[in-house]
Amino acid sequence: MKEDIKSRVEIEILIRAFYEKVKSDDVISFFFTEIMHTDWEEHLPVMFDFWENVLFYTGAYSGNPMTQHMRLHQKSPMKQQHFERWLELFLKTADELFEGENTEQIKQRATSIAGVMQFKIVGN
Repeated sequence: MKEDIKSRVEIEILIRAFYEKVKSDDVISFFFTEIMHTDWEEHLPVMFDFWENVLFYTGAYSGNPMTQHMRLHQKSPMKQQHFERWLELFLKTADELFEGENTEQIKQRATSIAGVMQFKIVGN
């Protein structure tokens, strides 16, 4: 039996594993490698804060992810398939590593976030 996500430690494990998949993905990696030229040492701690706040309401994240994604969309239009792939990789990573109530909660919230962002950015 796998453990559940209980703290920031597990959030970091999940997010690091997720972005390893993202970095080599044929559908969405280019956003990070070619469009944003992501500095992973800077990006990952922000994502840890974001997801820790999403799941545990820590207040650790204070940015505006919609603004960041709108800027990215202006540089390279995001499409429905990009959101679907992002979500597929996120859910797959969570399922590979963890199980339990918090794991289901973070998957549900990721699904909601992807849906809202897709609707606001792509419009469908």
